[in-house]
Amino acid sequence: MKLARATIIGLLIWIIGVNLYASSYYVQLLENAEQQANIWLSIVIIPLVWFGAKLYYGKNISTHGFWTGLVFFIISAILDAAITVPFTVLPYGGTYYDFFVDFGFWFIGLEFVATVTLYWYVKVYLKRKPKNFRLHESEH
Repeated sequence: MKLARATIIGLLIWIIGVNLYASSYYVQLLENAEQQANIWLSIVIIPLVWFGAKLYYGKNISTHGFWTGLVFFIISAILDAAITVPFTVLPYGGTYYDFFVDFGFWFIGLEFVATVTLYWYVKVYLKRKPKNFRLHESEH
């Protein structure tokens, strides 16, 4: 795994995700603006993480998507703990506990891992698998 590369891409995903989350408050469609922002983030995170996976998986990088997705999510969680919670949750009476036990947080984490795993399977694993099968079939 190229940890520095995964960390930088995870940072970029978090920065863009936070900006998209915050911008959703400017176009309020639902009565509950926070719920709207969470729904919006859970939708836009999929193509955002897919793009991050595309950036990560260059030539000769074959780290399983589960691990890459987990690194992206851990980077996001660390940044949430260091920046999001102190500046946007604690001042309004929330707690770290409230933030990190929220279903939405873990759902988005699942999206991180599932999206990168799917990307890896479709764009990395399957691209190499047919070569192995052809080689194996010609040996018989």
